[in-house]
Parts: sequence; C-alpha cells; structure tokens
Amino acid sequence: MLATCTLISLMSRGIGETFAIFLLPIAQEFQVERAALTGIYSVYMLGLGFMSPLAGLVFDRLGPRLCYGVGMALYASTCLMAASASSLWQLYLLVGVGNAIGASMIGMVPASALASRWFRSRLPTALGIISASLGIGILLFAPLAQALIDHQGWRGAYRTLGLSLFCVTVIVLLLPWRRIAAGSQDIMRARSAASVGAPDWNIPRALRTPVFWALFAVMFFTSLSTYAVMVQLVAYLVESGVPPIRAASIFGLVGMVSIFGMIGAGMLAERIGEVRVAMISYGATIAGTAALALVSHSTTMAFIGAFVLLFGTMQGSRGPLVATLSARHFAGGRQGGIYGAILIGMGTGGALGAWGSGVLFDLTGHYLAGFALSAFGAACGLALFLTVPGLGARPASSATTR
Repeated sequence: MLATCTLISLMSRGIGETFAIFLLPIAQEFQVERAALTGIYSVYMLGLGFMSPLAGLVFDRLGPRLCYGVGMALYASTCLMAASASSLWQLYLLVGVGNAIGASMIGMVPASALASRWFRSRLPTALGIISASLGIGILLFAPLAQALIDHQGWRGAYRTLGLSLFCVTVIVLLLPWRRIAAGSQDIMRARSAASVGAPDWNIPRALRTPVFWALFAVMFFTSLSTYAVMVQLVAYLVESGVPPIRAASIFGLVGMVSIFGMIGAGMLAERIGEVRVAMISYGATIAGTAALALVSHSTTMAFIGAFVLLFGTMQGSRGPLVATLSARHFAGGRQGGIYGAILIGMGTGGALGAWGSGVLFDLTGHYLAGFALSAFGAACGLALFLTVPGLGARPASSATTR
C-alpha cells in the first residue's frame, strides 16, 4: 500500500510541479506578461484544492480503483491535449483545470485515507513517506522535463508525459485494490470499536469545529509561502545568471532534500509533537527565503546551498502534520472527503502565492516582493500552530504499534 500510494503520488505532483520548467518556453512563444502565465498555475492550485473534496467523496463512495483509474486517464489526456494548445486560454483549461482534477484524484486525499487503514501510531511516518513523493517527483521530473523541452520543445515534452501516463494507467487498473482498500484487520477492528459512541464525522459536522478551520488556514498560509517562491524559482535563477539546465537541476534538488524533511517531520512529530516540528520548519523556510533573495547579488553556491537546505528541506514538511491531525480528529468513514475539504486551503493559498508573485514581479520588476510574501505566509502558519488549541495534541497511546 505504502509503495503504491507513494509511486502514484510521485507522478501526480512531480508532473504538476514541472510547470515552473515550462514557464519560460511558453512565455517566449505566447509573448505574455508573467502574471498571465503564473495565473495558469494559480488555476491549477485552485483546482487541486477545490477538487480534493470531490476526490475524497469519489474514494469514499466508489473505491480506490475507480478514483485512481479515472484520475490517471484524465491526467494523461489533458497533458496530451496541452501539447496542441494554440492559445493561452486552452492552457488554462487543460493544464490549470484538467491536470488539477486528475492530480487530486491520484494524490494525497486517497493516499491518506488508505494509509489510515494500515497505520495507527506510525501514521505520521507513513504519511511523511507518501508526502515525500512531492520531493521525489520534482527531483525526477524537473530535469526530465528540461531535457524533453531542450530536445522536443515544450509541446513535445507534454506529449511524451501524456503518453507515459497512459501506459501507467493500465498498470494501475490491474493492481489488487480490493486487498489494498481492506486495510489491516487489527486497525479496522479497533476503529470499529472506537467509533461506538463517537461522532459520525462528515464534512458539514467538521465545518463546525475550530480544528478544521485551523488546519485549513495552516494549509492556506503554508501553500502561499511555498508557491510564492517555487513557481518562479527557475526563471529567477536563470535571470540571476544561472544556466537553465543548472537552474532546473537546483529546482529538482530542492525537491530531493524535501524528501528528508517530509519523512523526518513525521518521525519527529511522534517524539516531540507537531508544534515543535512546526517551529523548526517554518523558521527554516523564512531563513531559506532570505538566502534565496541574496542570489540576485551573488550566484555563489553558499547562498544557493543555504536556500536548498533550509527552504527545500522544509518544503512540504507541514503536509504530513496536517494529514495526521486530520486523520486523528476526524477518523471515520468520510475522512477522505473531510481531508479533501481541508486541502481547499492548500489550493487557494498556492493559487494566491503563484499569482501574487507574478503580479508583484510585474509591478516591481523584481522578485523580492514575492519572497516577502513567502516569508509572511510562513510566519502566519507558525502563528496558527502556536495559538490554536488542538493542533499540538499528541496521539493517545495504543497497543496497536503498526
């Protein structure tokens, strides 16, 4: 289960995040302002967020085979059609909306629901491993996308990615989903016993709790912080004097080191709690953003290395914390839909961060305002962990150690 969800999520986020690599080639062909292009990614993030509850409902009601199969097929189709786009609005529809729907149906929403059926006390670590697929995906697909663009152009790159996804769709449909969805007998038995007398959680009931809105806000500000930087990272590095292939590799390296942060955050949360992990991660994000701002004055590897280690390591580390807290507070049959509703915060925050950084660049002619927006988002996320009761609660001890 863990390997399956991690590998599929790797493709989901890895391909979606490569839009930063496509940014400059598409800009050169369509000759539009930066905000218009980052708007495509903003639509993608909005779609990813607002489709997450639907993905959760599809998973809860129709099962993982249909959820993953339809999602993969749709993702593949929109990538193929994007290769033939003749105007910007078509990219908004295909890359922004279509890719988002496909990615949400094969991403963290179904994966977290499945993980909660197999893990209990080690759930933070399991979700950290699945979340690390974001970093692995960036690491693998960023240089791959750049190489495909160099040899085939951005249209050929989208065509190749779409055909590859169709091949993977066939394999996904053949997986033993009934066994995967069944979960651990011990954990499912314990969940059934614990549900007696407990609230029957659904989205309307969850919306009336402060914990839901706190988790929603954490995802909003965290995503705002991340995507105010990541969408324009390659363009910023190239315009600061870094060669394009090296800039794409740095983008991928940020994804690679985030693997350790995501897995480490889950493991560390089991020992010191979510609040302390949040303090470490948000502080490192702000320091890493400051180091990146200095790259425009000097492309020395000291500043780039500091950014990669500080910002990159913590990128996505808050995701496992939120997924764990959601599974802990809203355990039950509709958990997928509730977690999907929380991820609307991720989508709206990411959209605002991506679009806002593009607007700020057009207004100021520089990236520093976007970096300040990123630091602001990180500070707000940290403030939520420090002030909202319930976000730092530790899991109750259990005899189930899986």
